Amino acid sequence: MKYVGYYRVSTKKQARSGLGLEAQQQMVRQFAGAHGELVGEFVEVESGRNDRRIELAKAINAAKKAGASLLIARLDRFSRRVSFISAMMDKGVRLVIVEMPNATDFQLHIFAALAQEERRLISERTKAALAQAKRKGTKLGRNGRVLAAANKGRARDYAGRVRDMLPDRWETMSYSELARSLNETGLTTCNGNRFYPQTAKNLFTVLSSTL
Repeated sequence: MKYVGYYRVSTKKQARSGLGLEAQQQMVRQFAGAHGELVGEFVEVESGRNDRRIELAKAINAAKKAGASLLIARLDRFSRRVSFISAMMDKGVRLVIVEMPNATDFQLHIFAALAQEERRLISERTKAALAQAKRKGTKLGRNGRVLAAANKGRARDYAGRVRDMLPDRWETMSYSELARSLNETGLTTCNGNRFYPQTAKNLFTVLSSTL
């Protein structure tokens, strides 16, 4: 089986530092080496909200010419939007996700729909909380920045404390696998709760940013 690797990071800083990118490359290269041949790789520096992906277009063309599948480490590195994924599939793009290699097109639509709905609910809860605070006369600008900075600080401190207790090769685990492993070792989130894929993802993001 032939594969063309596609990687996406959101900022130029991430691309230069390798944060997030190296983990994606390791996952894709290991999978391709075990299941076939990696015939090309493309790196996109672009927000996931932007559908204009120059490197993705190049990757798709390369995959079609080589008779290969597009190989991506995680679905969110491609897109969380159902419409974008549907458009790619309508173009005949064969998509393989390392963390869910056996997922069908239908299942990928479902996963993307769940992620899209999660983002919508988070946005609605945030807007409701801000509206409530505003009604109470809270000055949102400065307080919001202070709270965000405090939360980031707590997350970084926690990540530093648990780094040595993480399972081997945690960088290449799916968020579900990482959550399960953390729970099995008895670790809890910084708020004292069990890990779930989303909270494992949050920890992964903080750990990657402090490498």
